[in-house]
Amino acid sequence: MGPSPSEVFRLLLRGVTERRWSELPELYAEDTVVRHPFLRYGGPVLRGREEVRAHFAAAADLPLEMRARDVVIHETSDPEVVIGEFRYVGRFTDTGREFSITNIFVTRVRHGLIVESRDYADHLNFAAAAGRLGELLGEFAPA
Repeated sequence: MGPSPSEVFRLLLRGVTERRWSELPELYAEDTVVRHPFLRYGGPVLRGREEVRAHFAAAADLPLEMRARDVVIHETSDPEVVIGEFRYVGRFTDTGREFSITNIFVTRVRHGLIVESRDYADHLNFAAAAGRLGELLGEFAPA
């Protein structure tokens, strides 16, 4: 049966904040779908565990440290779905820039694996802290 949706969500947060990038894909089903709706046009949709693996592998190169704060997990009437509200608080180790990113993840877990997630995050604030605000805003410029 595997861990409950709430337990999987906690494992996800722990894996991200402890930078366990190579372990995180194992929390996802082979045919998972992960969306980031607050990125332009919904951002890249990650389809399948291998795309999730590539996503986390790219994160491994980021010079950052962070913690999850103010974590609230809401169980829903659907036993597979949890909604997690939290903040990532941290800093970029190369520049010392600090950040506090508000997030809401709507996550569907089946048999202990994430089969679907919609990750709503404050990408604008994160880009500003990373020194990539101009790059992010450039994505919204008319073609």
